[in-house]
Amino acid sequence: MQRLLDGLIKFRQKDYEEHKALFSKLKRVQEPHTLFIACSDSRVMPEMITKSLPGELFVVRNIANIVPPYKDTHQDYVATTSAIEYAVKSLKVENIVVCGHSNCGGCASIYLPDEILSKLPDTKKWLELAHNVKRRVMGHLKDESDIYQREWLTEQINILEQIKHLLTYPYIKEKYLNKELNIYGFYYMIETGEVFIFNYETGEFELSN
Repeated sequence: MQRLLDGLIKFRQKDYEEHKALFSKLKRVQEPHTLFIACSDSRVMPEMITKSLPGELFVVRNIANIVPPYKDTHQDYVATTSAIEYAVKSLKVENIVVCGHSNCGGCASIYLPDEILSKLPDTKKWLELAHNVKRRVMGHLKDESDIYQREWLTEQINILEQIKHLLTYPYIKEKYLNKELNIYGFYYMIETGEVFIFNYETGEFELSN
């Protein structure tokens, strides 16, 4: 906690002063250009990765950067869905990024035995949304004993599955088809700092930096 308190002081003395005019501009309004859906993993820092300033990203974070499919009735996962709705309808963001990452504990957890997941009931319920990811990975996996290949496939297929879920939202699909909204898939490698972006034409994640 002392580190956090020291950080507050350093922020106020250095970062705030450096961007004082920006913070003054942001005091009554935000106009983010991008909805950034990321994992809650402590090693993933959207603003650091993209070098974004305050006011640029509207960030949603949850375990395994999951997007619940759209329902036209009230559903259980409103923390994420309400944030998506607000970003697209009220803030009118121009872009949506779904950002997965290497060594994702959430993605790995979908393979845990039931006796372990049952001890984490809320996590287990949440990861039900990734059931189709697991099915797709097992269909692609040539060697089920290759844990590293399974990890890599799961993390990247999960990104694509969440983009698919985004397009079940009528208001997102309409804007996307009218080219009023861009949707991107990012894959961040923690150990190298590399970010791969999904290319819809080639069907592959390609190095961006």
